[in-house]
Amino acid sequence: MVMTMDDVDRFEAARPRLEAVAYRLLGSASEAEDAVQETFLRWQGADTDRIDVPEAWLTKVLTNLCLNQLTSARARRETYVGQWLPEPLLAGDRMLGPADTVEQRESVSYAVLVLLERLSPNERAVYVLREAFDYPHREIAEILDLTEAASQQLLHRAKKHVAEGRTRARTEIDEAAARRVIDEFLAAAASGRTEPLVRLLTQDAVAVGDGGGKVPARAKAFEGALAVATFMRGLFKPGAAKRALVGGSPGVYAWTANGDPAVVVVLDGRVIGVMCLEVAADGIVAFRSQVNPDKLERATRLWAAGDHGDPLLTVF
Repeated sequence: MVMTMDDVDRFEAARPRLEAVAYRLLGSASEAEDAVQETFLRWQGADTDRIDVPEAWLTKVLTNLCLNQLTSARARRETYVGQWLPEPLLAGDRMLGPADTVEQRESVSYAVLVLLERLSPNERAVYVLREAFDYPHREIAEILDLTEAASQQLLHRAKKHVAEGRTRARTEIDEAAARRVIDEFLAAAASGRTEPLVRLLTQDAVAVGDGGGKVPARAKAFEGALAVATFMRGLFKPGAAKRALVGGSPGVYAWTANGDPAVVVVLDGRVIGVMCLEVAADGIVAFRSQVNPDKLERATRLWAAGDHGDPLLTVF
């Protein structure tokens, strides 16, 4: 089929929403981009004059591509080196998608993206389409070739699994509050003492990292306030060996990723680490650090496009 400029314009108008759907389904920005591009190729080869509702057609094609990807991804992650964590998105990334409702913000939080890995592909698709994009069950059923009753049941199960995985309710905080959380944490981490860190954490706090076998990262999570505080104290302690490992002294910035407070570590303009903090009313619940360079390329591109001022501190 010959694609017209109107066809291209229709697709480009839908691209931001498609990217946001794909990212929530896959937990990977690069895989989301690939899925959206494949959707475009399918659109390019379709008889668009016979498609009554382009948005529905595109969403169905994209979702099914992502479902196929999720099935193969599970097999790949069984051989993944260390802990697999999603690719973080920094504030300002359009792939974060809509953030008008609590459900939309929750669906893209780093903690929930981790929990979505526990769901079946269909459970994840229903959860994302309903919670993040407010699709009615009738449309979800058509996208997934299910009955409305099956869609409702899948959502119920998905929400139950997500709720069971949460130890506490997520605390929503604005950008200024996120900055205060990071400032307080970094001050405690740089103090060289464990006690100030312990006071900031919940008793069941955890810390885990994803190095993908390319950057050292402990596969097993640190668990408990004292263990996490001890790890963080050591992580931020200067040392020649650490400088040699990363190739210099990186700067540390307070930012947000996936709507939550985040520590962004930058060396020579390249993002080499994003530490996402999960915060509850009684303290910091979890630290999830992404240091796999393959999952930080998009963050580096976005970071390079903005002015972030001076780092709060220089580590190592």
